[in-house]
Amino acid sequence: MGSKKKEIALQVNISTQELWEEMLSTKGLTVVDVYQGWCGPCKPMVSLFQKLRIEVGLDLLHFALAEADCLDVLEKYRGRCEPTFLFYAGGELVAVVRGANAPLLQKIILDQLEAEKKVLAEGRERKVIKDEALSDEDENFSRGKDIVEDEDVVSSEKPCTVAIIKPDAVAHGKTDEIIMKIQEAGFDILTSEERTMTEAEMRLFYQHRAGEEAFEKLVHHMCSGPSHLLILTRTEGTEDVVTAWQTLMGPCDPSVARREQPESLRAQYGTEMPFNAVHGSQDGEAARRELALLFPNLKFSDKEAPQG
Repeated sequence: MGSKKKEIALQVNISTQELWEEMLSTKGLTVVDVYQGWCGPCKPMVSLFQKLRIEVGLDLLHFALAEADCLDVLEKYRGRCEPTFLFYAGGELVAVVRGANAPLLQKIILDQLEAEKKVLAEGRERKVIKDEALSDEDENFSRGKDIVEDEDVVSSEKPCTVAIIKPDAVAHGKTDEIIMKIQEAGFDILTSEERTMTEAEMRLFYQHRAGEEAFEKLVHHMCSGPSHLLILTRTEGTEDVVTAWQTLMGPCDPSVARREQPESLRAQYGTEMPFNAVHGSQDGEAARRELALLFPNLKFSDKEAPQG
């Protein structure tokens, strides 16, 4: 009985819109376990949450439960098999973790808690993200506004580029880690989605490499499983977004990347060609072409065409 009371006290159950809004107004960092009614909350994580609350205190770290079917703002999370953890600070979404990855959860909790302390103590800017599973309705509902009709408009006053987390990295469960590193490096993610590419898409996408010996192997790999597609803009620094993303990725060959840029994404997550974890547009022209190919239904609200 005692442990049950401890669990209830540890994770507040958010079952109504009023409680959701109250959670958004809570000071500090709140980690929400979004679960499906048929499988229940992610109980293996409770011991981790208890440990962290003891270590860091009760003032700025909070944990909550929310059943996707009970809240309209979580409609897009319904029917998902894997656990989803949403991180909120100052009423804004600051991180997302999918899957019961305890080491990753602990790292992101501690990192986001430290960042939130700096926001509160030093007035630093909070890094807010958008999760592809959250609909435009979620944002507008929380603000009491009407739902926008055109959900395919991406707003950006800055140049943007394509980033792909390839099937090898997705299959190894590295998507959330890579996204976290992308955000930490000062990029904004305008939109992202996970899908499996078709052979026709990839042959067109890599048509400039059709004469290369590795072309067929590359196309086969990119169609072998889900990829995670993102549109990135640059929020910090003077480096343009294409160059900045190329730098973060590192050399194409993971073995070269490990030798020359060991902190790059390909050095950390790639194994060998073509299993080098991530793809990025080579230049501004390539970015425009790839954006049009991979996101044909998106229209950018700025007057200029997306570029690198």
